[in-house]
Order: sequence, then structure tokens, then C-alpha cells
Amino acid sequence: MSDVQNVTGGQSQDLVLQPLWDYLHQNHHDLLRSPLFPVVLSVTTYFVLVGLYTVLDLLAPSWPFINRYRLHPDKPVTWPNIWMTLGVTIYNHLFFIFPAAVAQWLWRPPTPLPPEAPTLWSFFLGILGCMFVFDFQYYLWHLLHHRVPWLYRTFHAVHHQYNQPFSLVTQYLSGWELFSVGFWATIDPILLQCHCLTTWGFMVFNVYVSTEDHCGYDFPWAMHNLVPFGLWGGAPKHDVHHQRPGTNFAPFFAHWDWLGGTHIAPAQSSHAAKWEPDEMNEKKE
Repeated sequence: MSDVQNVTGGQSQDLVLQPLWDYLHQNHHDLLRSPLFPVVLSVTTYFVLVGLYTVLDLLAPSWPFINRYRLHPDKPVTWPNIWMTLGVTIYNHLFFIFPAAVAQWLWRPPTPLPPEAPTLWSFFLGILGCMFVFDFQYYLWHLLHHRVPWLYRTFHAVHHQYNQPFSLVTQYLSGWELFSVGFWATIDPILLQCHCLTTWGFMVFNVYVSTEDHCGYDFPWAMHNLVPFGLWGGAPKHDVHHQRPGTNFAPFFAHWDWLGGTHIAPAQSSHAAKWEPDEMNEKKE
């Protein structure tokens, strides 16, 4: 009896994502097979999320129930901030992402679409696995680009021009940093042999978390408030990193910063991580 239940339960697990996959397979087959699709998916997700956060940034000064969740409610995001970061973002997309997308379109074969969807278990396990691998890769990259002065000045310093990040700072990056992040997000699902649906799920989640880390808000539904025991990074911890650049390097989890002695928790206050002026102006490493 238990064997029958286990088999039946396993079949139910296998069928959860199959209707969605069948629909996508039958109605968007050519789009999904295109090597351009992952790029379009990531870029679209990014600009939708950034657009939503930017609307909140513009409304926050006059809408107290939004402003109360900002990490720095007394320092509004201004139009010059928006135009500067948006200009660099568009420049990077035109001169780095677009050529890379064209190269993929020309030289990469169409994505094979298997008839079977991933099981619900393999879908979430695959995303979690990609997160752990990416977290380790970026922690090392990030630490190295802070500890080696030439790497910091040449590639990473541009991202630290803002001590209080907001959503558009997410991709306020040098071309090298943007390439590195995009490369790992692309290659990790391949290394872990993920189903293409799992790969796209990880890409969307990765963009969401990156944007949330830089959004400048401490919403109750944010990932760091949902994951227990302080295991997740989140916007408050990354905000601390922009104020104290020798801390909180990991993009997702907190364990590498704990092990490396680079973890600092944000100060406890009403939705804001506040530091003394001498700490905020601490010399960048």
C-alpha cells in the first residue's frame, strides 16, 4: 500500500508543471527555442522591476506609507540620480548586452525543448543549486575586487558611487562586472544540467533578488524577512555594504560572509539601517 502511494505521489509531482510546459511548448515553441529568449526574459524582468521601484521612489517623498519602508527615508531618490543610473544602464545594454545577444543568436544553436517538464522537486532544487553556486562565485569575485585596489578602481568602483543604493543602481556597473554576472547566471544552469524551464526560473529569480538587494526598501514581504535565522542577505545588508564596502559581499545567503568574517548586520531601527557619519564615510577598500 505504501509503495502504491509513493508511486502515485511521484506521478502527481511529475505532472504539476507539465500542463504549463505543454502550453508553452505548443504555443510559443519558436520563441522559447531562440537563443535570444533568455536575454529578452532577463532584460524585460529587470526593467519591469526597476520601473516599479522607481515609481515608488518618486512617490515616497509625498506618500508616507511608502516612505516609511525606505532604508533612508530622509534621502529621496532624485531625477538626476535616475537619469545618471539609467543612462549607464542603457549604455551597458547597447554596447555589451546587445552584441552578446546577437553573438548568441548567430552562433548558438536553438534551445532543445524536451517534451517532459521538470518535476516540481527538480525545478526548485535546480534553482536552489544554481543559487548556491552563483553565491559562491560572486562572493569570491566581489571579495577579490575589493581586496585588490587595481581591480576595485578599474572595474568595481563605479558601482559604489552611491552610498544609499536604489533599484537602478543594480546595473550601474562596469562592462566587466556586468559580463561576469551574466556569464555565471548563464553557465551555472548548464553546469548543473538544469531543464530549460528551471534555467529560466533561476534567471528571473536572480534578477528579482539583485533588484531587491539594491531597492533601498525593507518591505515585510522581502526575502530577508521571509527566510529565517538571518540566513539571507537582502536590501538592509547590501545597503550596509555600500556604506562599509569591506562587508557583506555575498549576493544571496549570509554563510560565506559569516565564515569569512565579513558579515555585519544592519543596525536595528524602523525599517532603516543607519550608521554614524564616520562609518558611512569609511574609506573604500
